[in-house]
Amino acid sequence: MQASFLTTVLLPIALAIIMLGMGLSLLPEDFQRVSKYPKAVSIGLISQLIILPIIGFVIAKVVPMPPAIAVGLMILALCPGGPSSNLITYLAKGDVALSVTLTALSSIITVFTIPTFANLALQHFIGRTAAIALPISSTMLQIFLITLVPIGLGMYLRQIFPELALRLEKVTSRLAIALLAIIIIALIIREWDRLPGFILQVGISCVLLNVFSILGGLYISKLFNLDLAQQICIAIEVGIQNGTLAIAITAGLLNNPDMAVPAAVYSLFMNVTGFVAIGYGRKLVLSQKVKKIVG
Repeated sequence: MQASFLTTVLLPIALAIIMLGMGLSLLPEDFQRVSKYPKAVSIGLISQLIILPIIGFVIAKVVPMPPAIAVGLMILALCPGGPSSNLITYLAKGDVALSVTLTALSSIITVFTIPTFANLALQHFIGRTAAIALPISSTMLQIFLITLVPIGLGMYLRQIFPELALRLEKVTSRLAIALLAIIIIALIIREWDRLPGFILQVGISCVLLNVFSILGGLYISKLFNLDLAQQICIAIEVGIQNGTLAIAITAGLLNNPDMAVPAAVYSLFMNVTGFVAIGYGRKLVLSQKVKKIVG
């Protein structure tokens, strides 16, 4: 399983367009609020960089799987959330500014943590190590072009043409859901022949990783009394990993297609979970608004 034209070209372009629409809904004050209240950022980073790999390790030890698959699952758990987590947070009515901040910070940090912990996983499950060096400049450039530039452009348009920006934001919200659905269908069609084999190999472990990471992010943020939008954001940011990066590391840098299987299956399943999270998040926000009106 290797990255394809769909995941390396079309998906980033679609996400960049969606990020533009997301930027139309943001104001500079949103990011100032995040910097004023660092607790949510700290909890989000700890959940993603520490709790998530622990969940991945426990699943890899408990669920029977070949060593190469276990390493692939661990590398997936070590990856940051990608632009998809920003998109799903936006559609689920979560804290978008917090999501963008967590994605940017975790992407920078994991450039250094992935090589270290991936080597530990290789040593533990296979008994060998490998020199893993992520391309820092290209990774940062990808984040900059796909996420930060279109969001910044959208925010700029919001400042200059506020009424037009609000109208466009409603259109891009619907477009985002449609594009996400098209991408999921295209990925399923592309992998249809190999899908049964992939699911038999790692289906259970990927479902467990996805579900437990989302629940872990949600309940940890609840434990620390974060507001609802922040809870939704952290649950999604922890639960939606950058499967494309995991495929690039396992199939590309490590040249081991078997290790890429967990990321391939997870990338399909997380989009389905994303739709569930969008519906659940919107329902929670709506019920909170109703309570405020009634109260």
